[in-house]
Amino acid sequence: MYRLNAEHARPQKLIRELTEIWLRSVKSTHHFLTEQDIKKLYPLVSDALKNVPFLLTAKNENGKLLGFMGIEDNKLEMLFIHPDAQKQGLGKAMVSHAVNAYRIQFVDVNEANKDAFAFYRKMGFEPFARSEYDGLGNHFPLLHMKLSPKENTGRQDRARQEQAFVR
Repeated sequence: MYRLNAEHARPQKLIRELTEIWLRSVKSTHHFLTEQDIKKLYPLVSDALKNVPFLLTAKNENGKLLGFMGIEDNKLEMLFIHPDAQKQGLGKAMVSHAVNAYRIQFVDVNEANKDAFAFYRKMGFEPFARSEYDGLGNHFPLLHMKLSPKENTGRQDRARQEQAFVR
């Protein structure tokens, strides 16, 4: 069982812990990034964590941080899960919560991150556009994805499933 927490106060200790989760997650999933790319992005992550309008963390029963997501308007801006907690349903539960509670409609995925693309497809997102560069101007092509209309109509079912998984 996992617990999602909206983080309104964002003390430096929390930002450091989440940045470390980002680092471990990226190293396990973003194989297209070089060590130099990661070092360049690392300081930008803490700024993003401080400034994203809605920051939610996932913790286990013992209070250990397992992952986080950031939401702005109707877009999922970031979702990172600690490698030890990946592929156990946490990401699915978090995205379902974001769709149901925050009404997210959009997410951008690095084109080279095939697993993330497949994950969001499975969650009901469809690609609608492509950018050659990411939001920072780096040559990491992005696929812009939107929640499909039929997924929007299934919110109540997903909300019930989410409640069974996340407390």
